[in-house]
Amino acid sequence: MSQPQAAPTEAAVFDALRAVRDPDLHRDIVELGFVKDLRICGGNVAFAIELTTPACPVKDLMQSQAEAAVRKLPGVEEVTVTMTAQVTASRPLLGDKGMIPGVKNVIAVSSGKGGVGKSTVAVNLACALAQSGARVGILDADVYGPNVPLMLGLTGQPGVENKKIVPFERHGLQVMSMALLVAEDQPVIWRGPMLHSAVRQFLFDVAWNDLDYLVVDLPPGTGDAQLSLSQQAHLMGAIIVTTPQDVSVLDVRKAIRMFQTVNVPILGVVENMAWFTPPGSTERYHLFGEGGGARIEKEFGVPLLGQVPIEIPVREGGDRGQPIVVADPTSAAAQALAGVAGKVAQRVSVLNAQ
Repeated sequence: MSQPQAAPTEAAVFDALRAVRDPDLHRDIVELGFVKDLRICGGNVAFAIELTTPACPVKDLMQSQAEAAVRKLPGVEEVTVTMTAQVTASRPLLGDKGMIPGVKNVIAVSSGKGGVGKSTVAVNLACALAQSGARVGILDADVYGPNVPLMLGLTGQPGVENKKIVPFERHGLQVMSMALLVAEDQPVIWRGPMLHSAVRQFLFDVAWNDLDYLVVDLPPGTGDAQLSLSQQAHLMGAIIVTTPQDVSVLDVRKAIRMFQTVNVPILGVVENMAWFTPPGSTERYHLFGEGGGARIEKEFGVPLLGQVPIEIPVREGGDRGQPIVVADPTSAAAQALAGVAGKVAQRVSVLNAQ
């Protein structure tokens, strides 16, 4: 009669898990300290893998690889792998200067010119990150043309607690915008110093609550708001939104140069309005040309995070306060934007690790 096999040891389990590597950080999950709460009870092995973002695109693959590696060990009968995440915080090189209370990573969304769908990308990116399980806020820093409340279906004025502005909550996001502080038909006519003060107030006088990511929707161009943000807050990185045509690509070059001048990493470029496919067809019509994002990627060495097609429901959802990733997550545009969110989360994790 054969003897039952002895239970695996902790050392054996950790050795087996060294075969599972993070494809972005290029190190195994044991070396990275991702393996948590290892428990062995006879032939039953349970542990957690704590990733650096819940939006990791390969988390299901890592889970299956870890389970398969441990299951091969002698004496193992059952393996339970729990996937968790703890988003890493971006830190300035010199102390905590510019760190916003309650915020781990500030991500600026910018564009070289108007009319490229920057706010649409910012809102849907924030929603997609929140859908992954991250804690996300969005700050509408486009004080002259704030559109984020409309796109999220928000009205009214925020409250104040302990001398801090309380952000609105919508679609799992914490939200603040100039549009929530002034009447709808009241124009904002400010010079640079007033804008500088307003940006600072939105960053540091809002009660942001334990955010993994704060997405900041900036005005188009390379003006006062961009400089104020980069001077006052520690930016994890910037995303540039463009359309495929040459004139947009030219403006993107200026935006990239501006962020590089103030030492803000470029997380990547999103090519919006990349093509149009008529209903019932599979043909792609490149209404604004093609290849703009690829040209930027080649010229500046910044990644193309994704190409988002033109879809009428994207505009309709924005008008009625239902971003496309919420209203129709299976649509081509929503899938593209969710892919952008995954790549942004990857880039943030890699840069923070470095």
